[in-house]
Amino acid sequence: MSTELIKPSNIDRAAELLRAGELVAFPTDTFFALGAVLSEESLTALFTAKGRMAGNPVPVLLSSAEQANQVTKQLPETAAALADAFWPGPLTLVLPALQHIPHLVTAGTGNVGVRVPDHELARNLISVVGSPVTGTSANLSGNQPCKTAAEVLSQLGGVITAVVDAPCGGHIEPSTVLGFSNGELELLRSGSIADAEIRRVISRL
Repeated sequence: MSTELIKPSNIDRAAELLRAGELVAFPTDTFFALGAVLSEESLTALFTAKGRMAGNPVPVLLSSAEQANQVTKQLPETAAALADAFWPGPLTLVLPALQHIPHLVTAGTGNVGVRVPDHELARNLISVVGSPVTGTSANLSGNQPCKTAAEVLSQLGGVITAVVDAPCGGHIEPSTVLGFSNGELELLRSGSIADAEIRRVISRL
């Protein structure tokens, strides 16, 4: 299979492929994401393309905070405050997943990690698709995440359907990941947003 290189002006083409169940890599504010719609078939193809073992949760990207209701229940007060402060941006919130979200996304945890990327092209693409898409990094499992379309092609060329050839944002670290265990905030992964910034938001509640 030949991997199609899509110009940023042709987002409709990328959205068309995603809606058809194909895998499309696209830039975000951190690294290139490997996008797929949340269907069993597309998710299975994603795991195969990355060489990733099932049992690892897959993060989901949204076009806006309002789209969160497609994958999770109403955001708790703390999560809503953090979303208001840091979305769009490199913050992933791990929240209870709606019942219809595939197990390949949640890894059987009942939770889903969601964020709104601070990257206009990425948000526009998801908006045109009309539903959330996966936001796992566009690289072979265990390899470094990619910052350019050329890097994606070097790892996944001939394996995925298309790559949107546009620059990523400036963050050099992945998103910060926060979970909520028994109502308590939990840092699951350090990343682009400093702990002190998160504490400042929480202290105002």
